[in-house]
Amino acid sequence: MNEILAAVLPPIGILILFVIVIRAFVLADRRERAARVKIEAEVDKRRRERAAENQQSENG
Repeated sequence: MNEILAAVLPPIGILILFVIVIRAFVLADRRERAARVKIEAEVDKRRRERAAENQQSENG
């Protein structure tokens, strides 16, 4: 019985570590994508504001 546990526990431990690492990668990627969307929205907003200011200065 002890031999079976000794043979099975190391792969199970490696599997648990693998799942933890992959989960961390996925969560980090999700956070990075959300941050990138937020930054791009801010940049687009600034571009629209500048374009509106330029139109007003050209027309006014």
